[in-house]
Amino acid sequence: MAIDKKTVRLLILEDSQNEAERLVNLFRNAGRATRVQRLSSAADLQAALDHSWDLLINAPTSQGLSPDDAIQAIRRQAKDIPVIQLVEPGNAADISDAITTAMTSGAQDALPQGDDERLILVANRELANLAERRARRAAEVALREAEKRCQLLLDSSVDAIAYVHEGMHIYANRAYLELFDYVDADELEGMPMIDLIDSADQSAFRDFLKNYQSPEGGAELSCSGVKSAGDTFKARMSFSPAAYDGEPCIQVVIRCDTDNAELEERLREISSQDLVTGLYNRTYFLELMDAAAQRAVNAGQPASLAYIRLDQYSTLLADIGIADIGLLLTDLAGLLRAHFPAEAQLARFGDDVFTVLQPGQTPEQSRPALAALLQRVEAHLFEVNGRTAQVSLSIGVAGLNEKTPRAQTVVDRAHRCADTHSTGNTLTLYDPADELAAEANRGNVVAMLQQALDTNSFQLLFQPIISLRGDDVEHYEALLRLLNPQGEEILPGDFLAVAQEAGLAAKIDRWVLLTSIKMLAAHRQKGHITRLFVHLGEASLQDPGLLPWLSTTLQAARLPADALALQFNETAATTYLKQAKALTQGLHQLHCKVALSQFGCGVNPFNTLKHLEVDFVKLDSSFAQELHQAENQQTLKDMLASLHAQAKLTVIPGVESASALATLWQAGVNYIQGLYLQAPSRAMDYDFSSGDEG
Repeated sequence: MAIDKKTVRLLILEDSQNEAERLVNLFRNAGRATRVQRLSSAADLQAALDHSWDLLINAPTSQGLSPDDAIQAIRRQAKDIPVIQLVEPGNAADISDAITTAMTSGAQDALPQGDDERLILVANRELANLAERRARRAAEVALREAEKRCQLLLDSSVDAIAYVHEGMHIYANRAYLELFDYVDADELEGMPMIDLIDSADQSAFRDFLKNYQSPEGGAELSCSGVKSAGDTFKARMSFSPAAYDGEPCIQVVIRCDTDNAELEERLREISSQDLVTGLYNRTYFLELMDAAAQRAVNAGQPASLAYIRLDQYSTLLADIGIADIGLLLTDLAGLLRAHFPAEAQLARFGDDVFTVLQPGQTPEQSRPALAALLQRVEAHLFEVNGRTAQVSLSIGVAGLNEKTPRAQTVVDRAHRCADTHSTGNTLTLYDPADELAAEANRGNVVAMLQQALDTNSFQLLFQPIISLRGDDVEHYEALLRLLNPQGEEILPGDFLAVAQEAGLAAKIDRWVLLTSIKMLAAHRQKGHITRLFVHLGEASLQDPGLLPWLSTTLQAARLPADALALQFNETAATTYLKQAKALTQGLHQLHCKVALSQFGCGVNPFNTLKHLEVDFVKLDSSFAQELHQAENQQTLKDMLASLHAQAKLTVIPGVESASALATLWQAGVNYIQGLYLQAPSRAMDYDFSSGDEG
């Protein structure tokens, strides 16, 4: 399961501080950042419900507030906060009764206390369900707004548009009323549409409407309309399935026939065609894909997409020439037309790519015909101005079904399948299991990490940390990136857990430290007074050889120790508090600075801080992202005041907008960091004079 990086706002009803901390550590170890509040009374819960929360975990019992009362309080306030009830361990019958009672009371799930692995699985499920509910509510709001805009567009459209249900008008816009010379829509409400058709055409209209079924969404009928005064006019009616006020109906768009009707039809055909091959073009084909995706989701009608790439296209182009390549493509397009049934929709999707959409077929059902196509094309001799050319294809196939609402996703899957093999003349079907396995293939990531260590090919980026109070020292944070074989950056969140499991995390930290010290020493030799924040992971906290190695390295580089600020996060510090305490003491003996990052996510973060000699406290980035709420601003101010009272310098990362700056300055923050100021860069080149707020 992919873990959402969003911070989880967690309520815990638990009398024991230690047990609450244990639960929080479970979430941290599972990769979930948390903002936590422990409840021990009804007053605590009442105050907490003034804010937004993602999950409530109830202990089996609590002296100040019963779990059942907590659930009822949430219900009374109509808060969407999923509840997980922990029950006392015991025999199976007692546990079953307790679970039934808890779920009857309104808990989303219940399980024995101490079943930690299952608790995380249940929590992840409920958080995912909550995210879907919130997304659905947001979508419903967006839908209502879209419906309002659509209604305005209908009302103001110059085209005559009506919605018809079982032959009766249920809506007509202003242009429709004017076309038939009616003043008020009420005059048409409930009127059969056939009454607006000339008597000579009514029989044909009735038959058309009775037999109208168009999953493709389009059909046309030419007939004569009748105005309210009895005058007739020639019209073309376009019919398509629609919904109005949630009810299925037919949308009718009427345009008066003109002498340009044939020209308009021809222009419409041209706009959807590729001029070289006569097949559909990319733009129109994507519209067909969108319609097929809707049918797959709404009606369960599957379809398969074949992405057909012409092998060695650049070589062919060089041999045949740009003037004659069109002849080969036209010949290939004709072969495709002859090979596929009439209902298949063919397009030239790119210079060397054709696509085939086959409604009603799964990828597996399309395999035999596509395999036969490969043989047929390979055996075919293409004649181009007296010269003979042989070509081969690489085909990738992906399906549209009820789980693929985005057509572009299907195109991307088929494209990747077509590019799977380098030899050509291949047919590859998309397999979800293969893709999932590839994404989760930690062996490949481990190999990339080991290679990066062996070849010194990790990449360091630097992001400035800006003082809001005036500071002669320039501050940066060193950020590690891994490059994949394609040269694309992989963020630490996607490889550090793998490195930890593979036993490479401490080596990677040493590489980052050594490289940072070398680059910082060279940078300071140019006259810069610069301090660099360098992150240490859990493995380094437990590494007894780190301090002597660091001392030797700093001396060799002739770098002042206070030019480094070694930082580790609150989760690691809480988990390995004894080791973190010893490390901070040792770093201060070396005269290095120490920073605690991702602060403020624990049940009692200040308790951890009591044991550590820390110079900088870097709060969790969620604080910068929640400043639009007044209560969050006050929470931040209170936390900063406590930190400043302890002589800690504070840093707020994640600043992504100008609107946050004034609030953070007024709150008393010492330093800020984020994309609004500067994205991570290969060089330490920020102009601190322009960013000085002091």
